[in-house]
Formats: sequence, structure tokens, C-alpha cells
Amino acid sequence: MAESQFPRKLKMALSLLLIIAGFSMYWAWGLLYGSWNIFQKEFIGVYSIVIVLFGFGILGLILSLKGK
Repeated sequence: MAESQFPRKLKMALSLLLIIAGFSMYWAWGLLYGSWNIFQKEFIGVYSIVIVLFGFGILGLILSLKGK
């Protein structure tokens, strides 16, 4: 029986959305507050969220492509 490609495409789309959200948050925060250094003490909480978004996005892409 042929398996539908919809769940894999949905996982890939959500993973890409997480990566885009992480990039957008990094870019917007950098523009608003002039802080492009992710190791600066004052903004470490915000950039930890960015790293988590990127991490889950990349992990999701790897897992959705591996399931081929």
C-alpha cells in the first residue's frame, strides 16, 4: 500500500518554519537592540530561544529527510 507523502511534507514545512522563525527573531532583535553577539550577558535568554528554534528546525529537517 502506498504511503502518503503528506505527513513528511508537513514535518518538513514545520521544520522550515522553525528555522525561519529563529532567523527572524535573531534579525529583529539585532536590529531593535543593536546586539548581534549571542554571548552577551544581557541578551543570553533571547538568543537561547533562537538557538532552540534553529536546533529543532534542523533536527526536524534531518529526521524528515532520513525517513525517505
